[in-house]
Amino acid sequence: MAEDFHVALLTSDVLRFADACEGPLAMPTEELRLEAERYLMHTYARLPISIARGRGSRVYDLEGREYLDFVAGIAVNVLGHSHPDLIAAVQKQAQQLLHASNLYYTEPQVKLARTLVDHSFAKKVFFCNSGAEANEAAIKLVRRYAHEKYGPDRFEIITMLRSFHGRTMATLTATGQEKVQKGFAPLLPGFLYVPFNDFPAVEKAVTNRTAAVMLEPIQAEGGVHVADRTYLSGLRDLCRQRDVLLIFDEVQTGMGRTGTLFAYEQLGVQPDVMTLAKGLGGGVPIGACLATDEVAAAFSAGTHASTFGGNPLACSAALAVLRVLLEGRVLEHCRRMGDYLAKGLHDCMDRLTMVKDVRGMGLLQGMELAIDGQPVVMDLLARGILINCTVERVLRFIPPLIVTQRDIDRLLDVLSQVLNKRV
Repeated sequence: MAEDFHVALLTSDVLRFADACEGPLAMPTEELRLEAERYLMHTYARLPISIARGRGSRVYDLEGREYLDFVAGIAVNVLGHSHPDLIAAVQKQAQQLLHASNLYYTEPQVKLARTLVDHSFAKKVFFCNSGAEANEAAIKLVRRYAHEKYGPDRFEIITMLRSFHGRTMATLTATGQEKVQKGFAPLLPGFLYVPFNDFPAVEKAVTNRTAAVMLEPIQAEGGVHVADRTYLSGLRDLCRQRDVLLIFDEVQTGMGRTGTLFAYEQLGVQPDVMTLAKGLGGGVPIGACLATDEVAAAFSAGTHASTFGGNPLACSAALAVLRVLLEGRVLEHCRRMGDYLAKGLHDCMDRLTMVKDVRGMGLLQGMELAIDGQPVVMDLLARGILINCTVERVLRFIPPLIVTQRDIDRLLDVLSQVLNKRV
């Protein structure tokens, strides 16, 4: 019976379909771009290269050109590209079990949850597939917690202007940027926005309808703005006094990006709920919502779910990432390279008046310009370096955590050349 099954898979029709699927991988970049324009929804303004493979801190396009990667899949590839431990974990798990659903226990999921709990404030974990889903889970969790404790009138969540929490209806409503909300009205009710790093504004906004305060320790998409320690301390005290939950969106800052496993460890404040994604799987999609025991108890069987959340493949990848971060010296290396990068960017600011500010933590650094940043991104791309621009004038540098001093020197040298041409 098993032999018949395998023979049936090897029909000529299946083989022809496989050959057809492989064809586009050999397309020249321009042909691939035209195919993408024809078949993909136009939700991204893509740069004019087609990345085919990567290794370490470098990626290569279809024509074989090399690029130094200071985007890392938007803070995803924390171990760089093609890390051997991550590859081995994915290959091994793929041979055993890809998916079983959350109707059953699977060992990788339980091990990953235990590892995250052992190295954080949290006691329980919910797994999903992305940062937006993790934030959706957090929003539902705090609303249900407040509903069960105080009734249906306690549902509002205070978020920050310039924040970014995702593209689903709830998370784009939570996002404090009108540009991502435009055209999607009516938005979900129950969100209030206040300025970031403004404690009196939050204090004034909290009422007996407030369920939670939600923020990013660093507003990465909003221009790389770092939360002040005194501000966070004030929020923690306020939330404790008013029995309001504190949510940290660490989708971009988590998994070693700032030099510790989670950014809150350096900022001296523990949240009640924390969300993770991006770097958690090192390139394999996975998200997580972490919470204290008391808050997590608001979720019971049937109140929230995710078909693919915490599947064995993604959890095995995340476990491999965590092992490298916790057992190696990657976090220490990230702190050193982050300091080195920040110093180099500040030196550049000292020389050039067009550089208005440099800010960040670890290997999440931003450089604010007095000019449009996208042409600078394109100039660096032409010179073989990938960077990113957010809020139009802030260059964002988020390389793999394994980036070397030599890589940073190259970036700083080329960046200085490009900016000097624009003086």
